Amino acid sequence: MADDMSKQEEFVLRTLEERNVRFVRLWFTDVLGFLKSVAIAPPELKNSFEEGIGFDGSAIEGFARVTESDMLARPDAATFTLLPMRSQSVGVARMFCDIFMPDGSPSNADPRNVLKKVLRKAADMGYTCYTHPEMEFFLFKENSENIKPIPVDSAGYFDQTPAAVGHDFRRQAITMLEAMGVSVEFSHHEGAPGQQEIDLRYADALSTADNIMTFRHVVKEVALDQGFYASFMPKPFTEYPGSAMHTHVSLFKDEVNAFYDGGLPYNLSKT
Repeated sequence: MADDMSKQEEFVLRTLEERNVRFVRLWFTDVLGFLKSVAIAPPELKNSFEEGIGFDGSAIEGFARVTESDMLARPDAATFTLLPMRSQSVGVARMFCDIFMPDGSPSNADPRNVLKKVLRKAADMGYTCYTHPEMEFFLFKENSENIKPIPVDSAGYFDQTPAAVGHDFRRQAITMLEAMGVSVEFSHHEGAPGQQEIDLRYADALSTADNIMTFRHVVKEVALDQGFYASFMPKPFTEYPGSAMHTHVSLFKDEVNAFYDGGLPYNLSKT
């Protein structure tokens, strides 16, 4: 495993040089799911793979108390990708990080580590978990505080109308996601005015979690690029349906569907 990761790290370092990448953004999340980012120069990356980047954990929501503030963000080379939303003349890349304490132990406040622990527990029981999220969100005409948000269109569920700006938006967002290795299954206009849905293809649970964070960032970037504002608020309007993230969960044991048993009621296994 260590050899595989060192090969992956060598690939990252080589790609940075070949693609003229000048900035590497290291991403992680706080316990509330907000994306955090620190940019480092490529020459610093080799050291960050080995030792991590130090930061003040007490300044991140839910990470640490002031008395134990020192923490380390260590990039996961397997999550490396170029960011296509920036100018190609100066390359920008990103990687997700795992958060560690100064003694090298994984942080219990790191959501990515919490998920990894659950997946290890499942793997020890012989299970593999796949997830497939349906991402709903609104596109507003502008981001102004203290006024009611204005949807970009008045279209409805599955509507195909020339006036619906969502077509161009979804095409650009999906193109960008695919360029970053995030596979999209399908997309459409949702039931409320300005409401969109883009469904990601199923993947292992850790990849899906990383993909969701990438998705939210890309959608907001593309919206701003087109003069709109994307919101993942669950219920921006009282008179329209809210946005959700329906998540399909598959559980397999030795490549057999662990949820299914044809001999039991509703075909549901004891598992």
